[in-house]
Amino acid sequence: MAIQNGASFPGFVVSIIVIGLGTGGIKSNVSPLVAEQYQSKVPYIKTTEKGERVIVTPQATYQKIFNMFYWGINVGSLSAVATTELEKNVGFWPAYLLPTLMFIPGILVVFLGRKRYVQNPPRGSVFVEAGKLFWYSFKVKGGLEACKPSNLAIDHPDLAARATWDDVFVDELKRALRACVVFCWYPIYWLCYNQMTSNLVSQASTMWVGNVPNDIMQNIDPLVLIITIPLMDRIVYPGLRRIGIPMRPIFRITLGFLFAAVAMGYTAGIQAKIYRAADAGEPPISAGYQIPSYVFIAFSEIFASITGLEYAYKKAPQSMKSIVMAIFLFSNCFASILNFALVPVDVDPKLTWMYTGVACASGACAILVYICHHKNDANDVADDAIGRSGRQADDYNKPTVVEYEVEKGAA
Repeated sequence: MAIQNGASFPGFVVSIIVIGLGTGGIKSNVSPLVAEQYQSKVPYIKTTEKGERVIVTPQATYQKIFNMFYWGINVGSLSAVATTELEKNVGFWPAYLLPTLMFIPGILVVFLGRKRYVQNPPRGSVFVEAGKLFWYSFKVKGGLEACKPSNLAIDHPDLAARATWDDVFVDELKRALRACVVFCWYPIYWLCYNQMTSNLVSQASTMWVGNVPNDIMQNIDPLVLIITIPLMDRIVYPGLRRIGIPMRPIFRITLGFLFAAVAMGYTAGIQAKIYRAADAGEPPISAGYQIPSYVFIAFSEIFASITGLEYAYKKAPQSMKSIVMAIFLFSNCFASILNFALVPVDVDPKLTWMYTGVACASGACAILVYICHHKNDANDVADDAIGRSGRQADDYNKPTVVEYEVEKGAA
């Protein structure tokens, strides 16, 4: 009845907003929660079952954690194969019912295990604290470094008495800001990535797919990731570390942008082939030509998307993990805005040039990311070491309002 009365579009808009709110809450909190279960901050030596002595580092461990987290995401993504067939052969309602039923066990696991998870306690409003710190940095000479309580106590004792942070928080915030600058390049990457669920699906509809729905082609991406991520995690990355070539975050991100550029460049070639076949009156070319596009996008995710999640977590202050993760994910929003800007060229016969332009943009960003940020890799281990010991963290996470009132009363 609601659809007949013209309520379908408003209902669609409301559902998209609700999905966006839910996705934002889940994505920005689940991966930090997973990574928080690993507490070691320093390397240590471990003897394996084979008797080998190996060095376990936080960098390699976080890399493995986010690799496996992303692998799990893509195992779940394979449900799209079932939902596509359900939508084609039954209807939309079972296609939406299936993911709903899959969510229920996940919600129960998180709820029932909430007391067993390692969780950082909230410490007042970190927005207020960070905002206050930035305000101080404009008031005093020397920027954020001058706003460390140890420095304020010497030059500005009146401001030091009001500071609710410690020196470590300032170092953590500076580290997070450097990471956020890297995230500014990601809208171009997400612009390439998002073609997988939009224009590539439309492209497949103009190709020969046999009896297979054209939107099932995008499931090649999670299939490739499910196979490739364990190979990278268990063979490639450890092998490179053994010969003294650790793949640091910025280098991996650069590779991710390059693979995205290759994916879009190849897709531009396929689009040109589609146009030539149509102009010559030939039958549509096979959708199998799209497979390399999805393979290259999957490779780009291994280096850019997974590393972005890892980088956002590692470089965030202890009390701002979810916030910095949300900032990283927010870069996808700007990619959507760029998609709107490309609407005039997102039509036939301009698609070849659209893919070419996006490929060039991603390739240029790959070069610029490495030029502008490769020095971050040299300081990666030192940056990750910034933090507090267990007792220092407990003391720091205590409420600061009471302490300030005592100091104020004593004064």
